[in-house]
Amino acid sequence: MKRRTLLLAGTAGAGALLVGWLALPQRSRLGSPGLLALRDGEIALNGWIKIGQDGRVTLAMPRSEMGQGVHTALPMLAAEELDVPVAAMRTEQAGPDAIYGNVAMLVAGLPFHPLADESEDGFGRAKAARWVVGKAARELGINATGGSSSVMDAWEVVRTAAATARASLLGAAALRWKLPVDELTVREGVVSHPSGQSATYGELARFAAATPPGTVTLKEPKAWTVIGRPAPRLDVAAKVDGSARFGLDVRPEGLRYAAVRLCPILGGAPGRVDAAAALALPGAERLVMLPAYAGSTAGFAVIGRTSWHAMRAAQAVQVDWQPRPGPPLDSVAIAASLESQVRTGQGHAFHVRGDVEAAEKQAVRVVEAWYHAPYLAHATLEPMNCTARVAAGRVEIWAPTQVPMMARDAAARVAGVRVEDVTVHVPFLGGGFGRRLEVDYVTQAVRVAMDAGGAPVQLVWPREEDATHDFYRPMHVAMLRAAVDAEGRIASLRIKSAGDAITPRWFQRAMPSLAGRIDLPDKTTAEGLFDLPYGFANQRMEHVATLSGVPVGFWRSVGHSHDAFFSECFIDELAAAVGQDPMAFRQALLKGAPRHQAVLELAARQAGWGTALPAGRARGIALHESFGSVVAQVAEVSLEQGLPRVHRVVCAIDCGTAVNPGIVAQQIEGAVVFGLTAALHGRVDIRNGAVRQRNFPDAPLLTLARSPNVETWIVPSQRPPGGVGEPGVPPIAPAVANALHALTGRRSRSLPLGQGTS
Repeated sequence: MKRRTLLLAGTAGAGALLVGWLALPQRSRLGSPGLLALRDGEIALNGWIKIGQDGRVTLAMPRSEMGQGVHTALPMLAAEELDVPVAAMRTEQAGPDAIYGNVAMLVAGLPFHPLADESEDGFGRAKAARWVVGKAARELGINATGGSSSVMDAWEVVRTAAATARASLLGAAALRWKLPVDELTVREGVVSHPSGQSATYGELARFAAATPPGTVTLKEPKAWTVIGRPAPRLDVAAKVDGSARFGLDVRPEGLRYAAVRLCPILGGAPGRVDAAAALALPGAERLVMLPAYAGSTAGFAVIGRTSWHAMRAAQAVQVDWQPRPGPPLDSVAIAASLESQVRTGQGHAFHVRGDVEAAEKQAVRVVEAWYHAPYLAHATLEPMNCTARVAAGRVEIWAPTQVPMMARDAAARVAGVRVEDVTVHVPFLGGGFGRRLEVDYVTQAVRVAMDAGGAPVQLVWPREEDATHDFYRPMHVAMLRAAVDAEGRIASLRIKSAGDAITPRWFQRAMPSLAGRIDLPDKTTAEGLFDLPYGFANQRMEHVATLSGVPVGFWRSVGHSHDAFFSECFIDELAAAVGQDPMAFRQALLKGAPRHQAVLELAARQAGWGTALPAGRARGIALHESFGSVVAQVAEVSLEQGLPRVHRVVCAIDCGTAVNPGIVAQQIEGAVVFGLTAALHGRVDIRNGAVRQRNFPDAPLLTLARSPNVETWIVPSQRPPGGVGEPGVPPIAPAVANALHALTGRRSRSLPLGQGTS
């Protein structure tokens, strides 16, 4: 099968064609719960595209919109192939059919990223892996918005679906007018012929549904008029005028509210509970006990007439909390244990090249450094919430989730109904960052709704519960060691890290049927260390996977978020050890990685690397690849009252084809602010089993007044798209840390910056 051409057999009747990456068997749309519903004369041309009588095009949208712009980027792919204005596109939540599944979670177990590896030597294995993993994802029906994979996953299938629909529309016009199809043109959804014949897509749709598309060929890049050009986001107007609906905006008739209160000791549970006084308060209605569903800590919820009534009553409940079995969790003790594991534990070697031990024995000098990264919370601005209604053997949920099908499965398990009897609505997400890959809050909402007499209940986590019962980014410790030979060159690089495995824990919670009895090596915690682009002759990167008992999960950019800090700060240390400029040192090591070198040089050039700065300021640089994209950042930093102040961040990114350069820039800006918040302030401390940071005063966000000017420079490329939502996060912490060293002469080897120097 050619990459850009796909032959799809047509079938008479609306909606018989299903389009996907794989050769899926044809089936009728009629009665299939996963395919687009038709209303007001709409015609479906395949499982992704339907057209209204007014000519408006609707795209099935299987991905959640959480600020990353996917509800604009995917319609742009369809608009390009259909030759319609982006503003004429609409989206509609896709159903649970397997054709909408993606590979975002399954790639976590592979030693490379199959969606992103498009290098000359890696394309073959990447293509094969995409086929295998894509087939598994679709057969399992895995639909997840994560791993910066939404555009990567949709790149071929959405364009092919749209091109197939266009071919059927043109074929229908040619048959009706008895004209050669190659004499027809399309402009803004109108098919026309030089003879004067013309018709809109809306007028042709019902004929196109019965017209086989024939051979479908995607546009060549030189013919693109939509892809690669900035376009306004389709959700902007609704988010400005307030009509956009987030999870907390859901208001079904008869709605009740519920507030959760979980055991403050992670893994603990309520003992004796006295709710008499709480339920006597005005507006309080019922208390519902919540067991430890989907990895959550046990507790209870109180149903009330309003959210304020529910929260007030929940806090008034008298309860004796019982700790988890065994010693209480303590982050200081866990850090010490991780250091011990790095020194003596048996790790999995993800990458080995050459002979590191021999190089170290022959070294005239060894450079060694230890780095630490704390637990981190997701801190989405919209706290966890879900609205559920359980009545007459059916469940309906309104869940701001990144995993709607897993939410559906979890709701069915809790309510004891078939998954076919669960309806899932996905509103906008007020931030995801990986937290909404979990389904704990969904299971809680369903459990509470089961006691609500058929009324819908909106379950809300108060901010304090959200902060103290997250699935945190794991704490990590890393030892990095390099051998310097007699000629002053770096002869070897050894990295050994330790931290909790994420993927096995997530599978246990979200997809228990796929969880293994033993943990396999989890690349998500070590990625960004075992796949460095630098040309050291001898390398060894290993990771010790631990199990601390702290609930951990995927956090924006996952292992890259801390591993880039470890590796890029140490690269600066090595440059200093051999007396070289950090930029020049990296350039010399990237001779075998021209893509990385181009990104690094673009960022340095646009930042004015090597030019003078005002007194009291310094620059730091960092380079990192993640999710198929390469990002370099240069941070300009000063100290104000002894605290770091970042004034400017220049970012260069090679993300393959930039579908919407405006959204790319927006995502980089958001990633920098998100990453800076974590780098400067982020930490989660656990004492006696309880999280100490309870709200934003304890874990502040970067304010607008302290946010830097962010410049984004996109490397032109015709490669398939890489990720954008996450790759801007990893380089910012090391870029700032390296700038602080240039400014002060002190190394920061622990996050958040300023907490530990050596």
